[in-house]
Amino acid sequence: MRTFSLLKDMPVHDGDGRLLGVISDICINENGIVSHYLLHGKGLVGKKYMLPIKDVFFGENAITIKDRNILIPYKGNDQVYTMTHGKPLEKIKSFSQNGEMLGLLDDVYFMEEVGTIVGYELTDGFFSDISKGKRVIRTPHPPKIGKENIIMSVNKLRGGHSHDEMSELPKQGPR
Repeated sequence: MRTFSLLKDMPVHDGDGRLLGVISDICINENGIVSHYLLHGKGLVGKKYMLPIKDVFFGENAITIKDRNILIPYKGNDQVYTMTHGKPLEKIKSFSQNGEMLGLLDDVYFMEEVGTIVGYELTDGFFSDISKGKRVIRTPHPPKIGKENIIMSVNKLRGGHSHDEMSELPKQGPR
């Protein structure tokens, strides 16, 4: 399992060991699945490319791809959301299906092999994060993403309070 914040700035190499650039973002389709990584190419101009999630091999400190021909030039796409580029989701307001304000989207937890998002990390702001911590919301269905907010189908797993929707993230089995 990965988070966007831990994946950001991870180097990407081709099969010959050449550095292609670093991960700068993730691409999320309208079904709430991470479909591509956004690669910021090395160099002065640093073009951006979409890297299909299925063609990535994770090492401990870097990502490898077999062939650079799988890279798709990124032009900003109306069907693709990102955390910080194009149609950004970071810091967008999140509401429950009942209209309760949950917080601002800060990060996502996803299964790197298939792109399934298993949790959304929300913030109520710097001081609240220090005093209460951030919240991770698990949703049984992909959220409805609008221009100014996200509507999440929330599972209350523990005490039913707004600060404890998720007791822990699902465990990933051995590889």
